Amino acid sequence: MSVDTPARESAPPTIPKPGLWAALRPLALRLHFYAGVLVAPLLFVAALTGLLYALSFQAENILYRHELRVPVGESAKPLTAQVAAAKEAHPEGEVTAVWPAPEQGATTRVLMRAPGLADDESLAVFVDPYTTDVRGALTSTGSSGALPLRSWLSSLHADLQLGELGRNYSEMAASWLWIVALGGLALWIGRRRRMRLLRPERGATGRRRTLSWHGSVGLWAVTGLVLLSATGLTWSRYAGENIAELKDRLGGATPTVAAATAGGLGGAGHEHHEGMAMPGAAPSALTLDQVAATARDQGVRASIQISLPGAGKGFVVRERDTEFPVHLDAVAVDPADGRVMDVLRFADYPLLAQLTRFGIDAHMGVFLGLPNQLALAALALALMALIVWGYRMWWQRGPVRGRAPGRPQPRGAWRRVPLPALAALAAVTLVVGWFVPLLGIGLVAFLGVDALLGLPARRKGKAAS
Repeated sequence: MSVDTPARESAPPTIPKPGLWAALRPLALRLHFYAGVLVAPLLFVAALTGLLYALSFQAENILYRHELRVPVGESAKPLTAQVAAAKEAHPEGEVTAVWPAPEQGATTRVLMRAPGLADDESLAVFVDPYTTDVRGALTSTGSSGALPLRSWLSSLHADLQLGELGRNYSEMAASWLWIVALGGLALWIGRRRRMRLLRPERGATGRRRTLSWHGSVGLWAVTGLVLLSATGLTWSRYAGENIAELKDRLGGATPTVAAATAGGLGGAGHEHHEGMAMPGAAPSALTLDQVAATARDQGVRASIQISLPGAGKGFVVRERDTEFPVHLDAVAVDPADGRVMDVLRFADYPLLAQLTRFGIDAHMGVFLGLPNQLALAALALALMALIVWGYRMWWQRGPVRGRAPGRPQPRGAWRRVPLPALAALAAVTLVVGWFVPLLGIGLVAFLGVDALLGLPARRKGKAAS
């Protein structure tokens, strides 16, 4: 005999809840789309001008070869004689610093304050160290000593030759570059089951082929692009102030050598050398050669710059070798008696200050020399290609060839994000938007544009209901 058991009702199949990334992906797609369409023109300009700047180092060596290079002679003349030759050729200038020839065949650069130049500009007089012949004079800008070509391209990259107003363009580009790069990285890795990551897909056509190149090249370039964004923001107008304040609070401020003198300069019984101090300072008892020798005794000898003493300050001798392994030590020398007042070793910089210096020098193309400049050029070319591919994909998403390009991810993507994650995302966005102001302003602008574009759809929805 068998007992019939009632059949159990089968439980309805459970639908797995989508993961966090599945909820965030539509939001990331929409942000990546708007940032790509609206900010990409600024990024393209920054990449193009950055490419020109990266190539300017080698162009500068060719264009200004007469001023920079000389035939090697038997022995170099004293620095005092070289400075005297520069002053004789340009009596209108006031000597502020001297860059002795860093190697055989290079000229000595005498920097002067001259009428008609900006605060960050100097008249650089190039002197043959073997004959004291003046080879020429050019305007030099900044601590790196950029000559006219590189200086002009640097300003074009930073502010489009528009001054303070133009700096907003480069800061906006730097503020959004890391967002676009990291967002694109997340979106590309999210497709790992369907497409290759490290190289373009063979045999793909149409939009899939464009996406394959866009994603693969972006993956190779993302680290460099994020570093360019971070280092570019360090000397930006608004975010740069916040970064500097944060760095100071974390103990990462860049130290300076103590060059203040205790009392008056010079004294009875010393021979004074005219012009070995800037206006407002007492004449020094030392020659530049003596100052350079004192610096060498302290280990400060690689590509040095000798800054003349100002009012209440001594000589400052700094190394300028920013190419890794860097030599950036400095020493202060008392103009009265040649006493070493202070020595500052780059090894004693706070770690954060060292990393900041490395990052800025890498951004400027001087940290690793020619390989650094070639890497910057490659990143610039990659970024321009990524932007072109991005616009091409936008056009290829159009429903019919020849009509309007494709639309972004549908609105309301944020509603799919779990509330805790959405709250955390909103908090992080507010903090980052405050710390990087032009990023925050851009986000508000995107929201405004999106709301305006969505008005017709809302009106149609209300009319239909």
